Amino acid sequence: MATGYFQERALPPSQDGLSPATPSAGRGANALSSRITSVLSASYADLEIRDALETLDSRGVRNTAETRRQLRLDVQKEVIQCNGEIVKDFGAVAEQLMRIGLAIESLNKCCVDMRGHIAAANRETGPVLEEATSLMNQKKHVESKQQILDAFNSHFNISEAETTILTSTAEPVNEEFFQTLTRIKKIHHDCQVLLGTEDQRLGLEVLEQSSRQLNAAFQKLYRWIQREFKDLDLENPQINASVRRSLRVLAERPTLFQSCLDFFAEARENILSDSFHAALTGSNSDMRSIATKPIEFHAHDPLRYVGDMLAWVHSATVSEREALEVLFISEGDEIKRSIQAGLESEPWLRDQENEEPFDGRTALNQLVSRDLTGVARLLRQRTEQVIQSHDDATLAYRIANLIGFYKSTFTKLLGDSSEVLEVFTGLEASAMRQFRGNMRDHAASVQSEISVAPADLSPPEFLDEALQMLKALAKSYDTSLASVDDQENAFQSVLTEALDPFLSVCESLYKALPQPACDIFAINCLLVAISVLSPYSFAVDRVREMQDTIGEHRAKLVEYQHQHFTNASGLKSLLEALSDISDSSESLKAVPKLEPFKPDALMAASQQLDEFLPSALIDAAENIKHLRNRNTVQDVTEEAAGRFCEDFEFVESKIMAVDELLRDEEEDEDEDEEPRQGLREMFPRTGGEIRVLLS
Repeated sequence: MATGYFQERALPPSQDGLSPATPSAGRGANALSSRITSVLSASYADLEIRDALETLDSRGVRNTAETRRQLRLDVQKEVIQCNGEIVKDFGAVAEQLMRIGLAIESLNKCCVDMRGHIAAANRETGPVLEEATSLMNQKKHVESKQQILDAFNSHFNISEAETTILTSTAEPVNEEFFQTLTRIKKIHHDCQVLLGTEDQRLGLEVLEQSSRQLNAAFQKLYRWIQREFKDLDLENPQINASVRRSLRVLAERPTLFQSCLDFFAEARENILSDSFHAALTGSNSDMRSIATKPIEFHAHDPLRYVGDMLAWVHSATVSEREALEVLFISEGDEIKRSIQAGLESEPWLRDQENEEPFDGRTALNQLVSRDLTGVARLLRQRTEQVIQSHDDATLAYRIANLIGFYKSTFTKLLGDSSEVLEVFTGLEASAMRQFRGNMRDHAASVQSEISVAPADLSPPEFLDEALQMLKALAKSYDTSLASVDDQENAFQSVLTEALDPFLSVCESLYKALPQPACDIFAINCLLVAISVLSPYSFAVDRVREMQDTIGEHRAKLVEYQHQHFTNASGLKSLLEALSDISDSSESLKAVPKLEPFKPDALMAASQQLDEFLPSALIDAAENIKHLRNRNTVQDVTEEAAGRFCEDFEFVESKIMAVDELLRDEEEDEDEDEEPRQGLREMFPRTGGEIRVLLS
């Protein structure tokens, strides 16, 4: 449409019958040019232009003079028609509004009439409503007081039946009793609310009443627990459950709880003491059958007798602790919490109690220890009687180890502070005193009887007996439960009593013997002692000390054998002569002038050496034949022979140096003179030959 419009606007003026030469044509051309410029300068993106063009396009308008003249009139006509329709529509609206106004006026009138009627009704019913409201408020207040009274009675008062259940000793201690007791405790606790009000009289009365009821209930519970403790069967779980609950509740009164524990400990002490006495002798005061034979009838060996008694005490302790653990500890920390609550409610008891909190395990161990007091007393009497009636040191030490074993067991079972451990400590010390006394008596008798060592230099009989006893003691100690860190130190006391005195006797015998018998005797004694102690790790230090001592005696034997080799071979005089000879030429020239190196003496020494060598090792071994260890005999002899070979090689080197020095001098002086006989020719043996012969 736009394209056609501009094309028609651009037609030549001749089509309109105007000449281009006329002035009007010139003005029209300028107007058209301005119009085109205006149109072309307009933006086709303008919404108003786009709407106008769309409107023209929808009407199918052609760009003609008639159309342009008629377009404005048509548009104005349409606008007038639209305005007329709008005026007509607003007239209808105005008519409706008039009708609505009339209806509103009628409604306002009705409302005014209704307000008048309502005001009149309010004036007539007002006093009645006020009176009804006052009565309703009074009713609510009375109902509220009644509810408070009912709640107070139900919460702070108990019935006569409940009071009887709580305080009467004729009524059983059952679930109903504990429920009522719990309720009374809650009432007593809630009295704090009443005491916080302005009028405290009611709170004080309820507090006093509940306190009396609580005290009566705890007294009833205390007496009931005491009756139960008299014939309590610790193996019956049903009874244990009721007593356990009662103890947990009674713990809120620490004084009564401790009194019950004291009563229980005394009862259990008597029961366990009677049971232990029956197990020992067979006497049965309560006429119950004993499944096993009495300990005193079948335990003839003292060690077994003590062991059976300790085993019975240990078994009874384990059973007692397990039963009491179920009775006192199975509820966790409830007893501890109850005791703490009781101390808070009775602060005057804190001066009598320790500041440390209650520990159930410690209290259990202390209770078990108290239960075993009578048993421990009887055990101490019987065990001390056994210890003092026997003079066997080994038996006393075994008993001490056995007691030490059970002492460590009871320490783990009852803790370090148990009173029962004091009994074990005393018995162990008594057994060790008996052991030391017996050993000292035996050592004193040995010292008075023995005067000389055996002829064959073997360990004396008393040492063999002592070592057999020491072997038994070491075996007993090895099977005990001595701690690894303390084993070696603890066994030193045994060695001090069971070995050192007898080694001291051997040492006195050793000092009276000549060389080499003294060293042989000492080595034999120490070797047999080492053979007894070496299997045990806790004696490693003592074994090492003995081995060092053996090394010292062995060195003396090596020196003795070496002296034997040098004396028997004739080498000693040569060594003594060469002791002051150095390697200088002046010193070496003096060797042939020495007495042992003169021809006759040197050839005699060579002859003596040849006679010594064939039987040298046999003769040397014969000197120390009494050594019990054949390997030691061989090692000592070989070491002495080696040192002898070194001495011979020293003499040989000096002889060869002297011969070489003299030979050089003779060659320098006169080559035609016949050489003299050298030292080597008079002493022909070589070091290699000596080593072969003595190997």
